[in-house]
Amino acid sequence: MDRRSFLGRGSVAAGFFIGRGFSQARGAAKVDASASVVTTNAGKIRGAMQDKVHAFKGIPYGASTEGAGRFMPPSKPQPWTGVRDALELGPASPQVPSNLIPESMAQQPKGDGSGTEDCLHLNLWTPVLGGGKRPVMVWFHGGGFSAGSGNWNMYNGGNLAAKQDVVVITVNHRLNVFGYLCLAELGGEKFARSSNVGMLDCIAALEWVRDNISAFGGDPNNVTIFGQSGGGGKVSTLLAMPQAKGLFHRAIAMSGSAVKGVPRDRATKAAEGFMAKLGLKPNQVDDLQKMPQAQLLAAMRGVQGLQLSPAVDGHTLPADPFDPVAPAITANVPLMIGSTETEVTWNNSVVYDPLDDAALYSRIKSSMRIDDAAADKLIGVYKKGRPQASNLDLFFIMSTDVSNFRTGTDTEADRKSELKGAPVYKYYFQWYSPVREGKLRSYHTLDIPFVMENVEIAQSMVGSGPERQPLADKMSGAWAAFARTGNPNHKGIPKWEPFHENTRATMIWNNECKAVNDPYREERLARKEL
Repeated sequence: MDRRSFLGRGSVAAGFFIGRGFSQARGAAKVDASASVVTTNAGKIRGAMQDKVHAFKGIPYGASTEGAGRFMPPSKPQPWTGVRDALELGPASPQVPSNLIPESMAQQPKGDGSGTEDCLHLNLWTPVLGGGKRPVMVWFHGGGFSAGSGNWNMYNGGNLAAKQDVVVITVNHRLNVFGYLCLAELGGEKFARSSNVGMLDCIAALEWVRDNISAFGGDPNNVTIFGQSGGGGKVSTLLAMPQAKGLFHRAIAMSGSAVKGVPRDRATKAAEGFMAKLGLKPNQVDDLQKMPQAQLLAAMRGVQGLQLSPAVDGHTLPADPFDPVAPAITANVPLMIGSTETEVTWNNSVVYDPLDDAALYSRIKSSMRIDDAAADKLIGVYKKGRPQASNLDLFFIMSTDVSNFRTGTDTEADRKSELKGAPVYKYYFQWYSPVREGKLRSYHTLDIPFVMENVEIAQSMVGSGPERQPLADKMSGAWAAFARTGNPNHKGIPKWEPFHENTRATMIWNNECKAVNDPYREERLARKEL
């Protein structure tokens, strides 16, 4: 059975959401000529006060990647003299439009559509400058490896920093063909690391954190990387990259994974197809650096099946991140990982018409390529375990359960726990959004506003009910506790035990949070039989 095909029209390509700008969400920034000036290793920068938090936007952690820098590993930013303003969000990487639901697209900054190759910037929020050793939480955005940015309003770190006394950073980096075009076998040594320069950007951002974060009140020896969807894939990939070892100390993957990378031969073949679309032969790799970015984006959209994500190149990524086992180089790094109940309701292609029993059986048989008996048995198990669920509820839950959103995070939890080197904490987000009359259910990315303490900013996604903030406090508290100590427990939630193969302890996030061993066990075992 091809489980990925089960998503049908709800393809797994996204997870890149967020907003209209920090100043719109929390009032105009107050610029102080001296209060928010910090010295970095490239020069002094000036931020602004947002309420009680120091906000710095568009901090360069690398030089422009335009021209000769295209497809090359990132380099340090050019130092500057005087004080550089860090008051505006930096540009996103060049990208193409998404197919997200409008509830999520309402959060997108307009500038993302006009990204540039001078995109190696980060945004930072901190309660206090200078002294102190606060946990540092570095967020890698969703959008697969092809779209999005750290600028979306829902990613805004100001509320999380203020509420939980942590330093929050969001990162922009290269995407799609600019970050993941495998040219090593075509362009020789010059392009030896082109296949994963987007991930090397992420590592460069973490190196910037190591070298500079003390001046912003953060602890360089207590860094947590976290991200959702494609961001979870980036977190998973960083766990397997030797160059990233030691730059972070805890990891959180939300609704995203990277069990396997792209095989080098397949990535090379894709690059050849891309070059052919541009009218180039395999020996004309240098010409790619001279073409306008718009021309490359247009060609990217015209190549079917172009898989642009980290490749197992034997150098920057020596092996598949979590296959056949979890990466040994980060065995001592605690991991939190989980997914939402109906991940697949994230895009504009999903149909919400009710299903009768015949339609449900037909969809399950077709999508999962199973016979009548297998479909009857599987649906029976789900109906027994979820007596209040409608047929459409069951279809979305079942489709999520066999999608990479669930299978990838489940696999990584299993294999990480098998290493027995550091604890794994698993969660299942079950809160349903009231927007669009509740039809979207617990969709992909819905957990982000709760983790980031941004339920007010993200009303387009979570509505305006009174139950939002208590859940946000519980979840942001758990994420911050994990960043602080490697253990997510705090007084506001039930005791959350580490995940082990035999007990499968899982935190269920909802208006009533529950710590459960092996939730929906019968469904898991029934899927395993297929």
